[in-house]
Amino acid sequence: MTELTRRAAMGSMAVGVTGIAMDGAVARTQAAGAAPAAASWPPAFAGNHQIKPLRFDPAKLTGLSERLITSHWQNNYQGSVKALNMIERRLAAALAEKDLPPVVYGGLKREELHRTGSVILHEVYFDALGGNGEMAGSLAAALVAAFGGLDVWETDFRRSAMSLAGGSGWCILGYNRHTNSLHNYWAWDHMHGAASAEPLLALDMYEHSYHMDYGTSAAKYVDAFMANLDWRVIDARYKAVAG
Repeated sequence: MTELTRRAAMGSMAVGVTGIAMDGAVARTQAAGAAPAAASWPPAFAGNHQIKPLRFDPAKLTGLSERLITSHWQNNYQGSVKALNMIERRLAAALAEKDLPPVVYGGLKREELHRTGSVILHEVYFDALGGNGEMAGSLAAALVAAFGGLDVWETDFRRSAMSLAGGSGWCILGYNRHTNSLHNYWAWDHMHGAASAEPLLALDMYEHSYHMDYGTSAAKYVDAFMANLDWRVIDARYKAVAG
């Protein structure tokens, strides 16, 4: 691999939330007008994902400050939506580059997967907040059947979350479409999810989600998260996927 190719690959794979460095090959493609016009981009490359507003007042949560929630929603979630839109358009341009090295295209595809997971899981995370933490609906009975008791489910969920404390990742209550069963899944990052599992509840264990309020006291953050869950929303998601 030439030095130019290595620099291009590194530039494509080192994509940040607030800015993405365009690699030289794609930049030349766009400058030459080889990329399709924006109006003609198919949905897979349109880059038109919209920011989903919060469905609750962040000032009214218990134990999670408005400053924390607003920062998380604006910087981390919105940053991923914007990055995903940019990556999709970048892929459209890269397709027009005949001799683009596979490693460069692979970097773009990896970032597409990373940002897609971040957007989805953050939306599931925020949508579940705004309640009183009291479980309601048919999901409660389903969790008892799957885990042997609500206390068993919650213990497993909390321990899975705390195993990620001090690092990064997600704890996800998912409905596995392949086995038609409920499970708590451990996910090291936005891409580390069980195949065919629909997230019903997602707990963000990246430090940005709690450090502002709790420092390294992740267990207190988990307590606050559980106390603010709106189980009607989670139950509706379960009914939609389980039928």
